[in-house]
Amino acid sequence: MALLLALPLALSLLGSCLCAPPGTLDVDTFDLESYDLNGEPDWENIFLNNYGDAYDYDDLNQPQIEVGTVAPPPTVPAPPQNVPPPDYVEEVTLPPRPTQAPAPPNLDFDGPGLFGPETGLGLPTCLLCVCISTSVYCDDSDIDQIPPLPKETTYFYARFNKIKHITARDFVNMNKLKRIDLTGNQISLIDQDAFRSLPELEDLLLPDNQLQGLPELPATLRHIDAKNNQLKSTGVHQDAFKDMTKLEYLYLSHNQLDYVPTPLPESLRVLHLQYNNIQSLHEDTFCNHLNPNYLRRPLEDIRLDGNPIILSRFAQAYICLPRLPVGRTH
Repeated sequence: MALLLALPLALSLLGSCLCAPPGTLDVDTFDLESYDLNGEPDWENIFLNNYGDAYDYDDLNQPQIEVGTVAPPPTVPAPPQNVPPPDYVEEVTLPPRPTQAPAPPNLDFDGPGLFGPETGLGLPTCLLCVCISTSVYCDDSDIDQIPPLPKETTYFYARFNKIKHITARDFVNMNKLKRIDLTGNQISLIDQDAFRSLPELEDLLLPDNQLQGLPELPATLRHIDAKNNQLKSTGVHQDAFKDMTKLEYLYLSHNQLDYVPTPLPESLRVLHLQYNNIQSLHEDTFCNHLNPNYLRRPLEDIRLDGNPIILSRFAQAYICLPRLPVGRTH
């Protein structure tokens, strides 16, 4: 019986030892008043607080921090100041300058520029026309005057336009120009000095216009084409072709000429005068009556068809030729 009474007390003491923190056992707590008459413990008079100071179990999980031992926050260094180098020069924005009205464009005949000189239409020549190397093509451009050309121009084409007048200033200082082709315009007037000052001009093509006369021409010409105009004999200068020692091709057909424009240079190979108003030939028109042995071998192509002249009546006029002219013989 005593063993059974002691067993609960032993289990209680064992639990206190395992769960509670160590403390000092108060022996005086277990007095006789703690047991009833039967020798069993009086649990109502036993207080667990008598087994030591109360212990807060929640404090077991909290870190023990000693007051006054918290480390101060780390010191963050201040960012370095931007110190300019010794040779630094501060940029200063200047106020905008007052703008001036653009000067009106002037034609520059001495400086060709990137696209050639400015034209009267507000476009450089090489944008209005087509410039390939030293050739300028203004065909079908609807222009009514010669545009200013780059100084390096060698070949100039302005066919099938509305040009009416060739001025002396149109080709000024064009020292490299070799060919001018103005076919199919409305040209009725050419200034006398328009072509004379061109030192390299070889080909002058003026067909299908409204010309009644020709201006003074440079002696360097090799090819002249003025067919299908309104040329009159009075509109061609006397001795106009005499000094052209390089002239080979002369096309004057479909005009209103009354006679062959003589004298003709010895270099001439082709002479087309068909469909004019030529009625007679002189014996020195092609030959030299003072020299019966004179032969004119280069001149092999003469066209006089479409004229009122009868070639058989002027046999002495072409006796020096290697080939008879083409035309009506009776």
